[in-house]
Amino acid sequence: MVGLLLILTLVFSPLIILFSPLIITLILTVIKSRRRRKHAVGFFHPYTNDGGGGERVLWCAVKGIQELSPDLDCVVYTGDHDASPESLKARAIDRFGVELVSSPKVVHLYKRKWIEDTTYPRFTMIGQSLGSIYLSWEALCKLVPVYYFDTSGYAFTYPVARVFGCKVICYTHYPTISLDMLSRVNARTSMYNNDQLVAKSVLLSHVKVIYYTIFSWLYGIVGSFAHLVMVNSSWTRAHIVKLWGNPDRIYRVYPPCDTSGLQVLPLKRPATPPIFISVSQFRPEKAHSLQLEAFALVIMNLDSALPTPKLQFVGSCRNEADEMRLHKLKDQAIELKVDGHVEFHKNVTYRNLVELLGAATAGLHAMTDEHFGISVVEYMAAGAIPIAHNSAGPKMDIVLTEDGKKVGFLAQDVEEYKDAMLQVIMMSESERLEMAEAARLRASNFSEQRFYQDYKAVVQQILCHSKKE
Repeated sequence: MVGLLLILTLVFSPLIILFSPLIITLILTVIKSRRRRKHAVGFFHPYTNDGGGGERVLWCAVKGIQELSPDLDCVVYTGDHDASPESLKARAIDRFGVELVSSPKVVHLYKRKWIEDTTYPRFTMIGQSLGSIYLSWEALCKLVPVYYFDTSGYAFTYPVARVFGCKVICYTHYPTISLDMLSRVNARTSMYNNDQLVAKSVLLSHVKVIYYTIFSWLYGIVGSFAHLVMVNSSWTRAHIVKLWGNPDRIYRVYPPCDTSGLQVLPLKRPATPPIFISVSQFRPEKAHSLQLEAFALVIMNLDSALPTPKLQFVGSCRNEADEMRLHKLKDQAIELKVDGHVEFHKNVTYRNLVELLGAATAGLHAMTDEHFGISVVEYMAAGAIPIAHNSAGPKMDIVLTEDGKKVGFLAQDVEEYKDAMLQVIMMSESERLEMAEAARLRASNFSEQRFYQDYKAVVQQILCHSKKE
């Protein structure tokens, strides 16, 4: 053993000497930053303008800390350069209806390009993960909090936060990699995260399986650095426990859904024309194209005596890629000759979203392995019958029976979505109201109040423990 250590020392000594100035600089930076630690909770959320369910969780998490521990400052690490304490507080109320106790402090990040998917055309996962290490270093060099709270799923930042002496808390919406992803690559299934070129090649598929296996191992290591883990669904918890281990520190806390604000909407609403609404960001995994194809088939197969339905896409665009995706979706509607019955609502305010949900007959969701599915719950709370993908969160937690009554539909391909939409259209008013009422009752399990109750109970464990220390 001594001989081996001597050999390794001799082999790597030139590298140690070469990088010693850098290593010393990094160590001194950490020591200096730790001495300036703030009595605060730092929320690592580089995109505070994405408009999705993850951003709602951020603001509810901030509000929960403010109510639970008023003595702690809440700091948001964001790459949105125009963000200010006042604008973020206003955004929380305008977009999500979340009224913060006070404006959060803001730390601006200027290296966000290192976590953008466009920076890594290939090996995107590992590229973004390594990039997040660099971004978290920038964040923590600017301000070191007592508690580092990741609300965006950047697990590779946890060891960095531990080096800076932070207690690490995270709310994980979905695992960066899952066993389902590995099995799809093994089966050579083409999806948004498995290029068709790779799926068709045996060699490339084998290489990708090796890549995914190595990445899942690394992901398990960095995830183990978290002191406290919250996940948003049964599906996510099962995968995170397998990857990160230690189930005693992993808690299922359903995300905050605006059920109270939507439950005041009347269940009775005009049925002509039937309106199908699809609420989600314009991202590839949301499968808008599939929904549009199914809608076109509905119109083709609709009895002429029945009114022609309307489809409303409601969502936000994070970047140019999302804008291009939205443009292609509009072109597809023209190609399918349904553009006269399809509407697109981009970056709507919370108030407008509520109005649209209040007029919808049913809501569409088509993402495979959606970790939870906040939009599905919002449909149910608003009185719109959900038609969701038959996998993960919607299947395991949301679209279940309520007092023995059906609350919606689960579908998996274009034909099944078409059939479900036609069933909704052909329902009598009494049938629709009965299902909508059961769905609304089911949605109360995922209320904002329930989130705060469970979230505070979990977070309080680490806050109280740290105070004792």
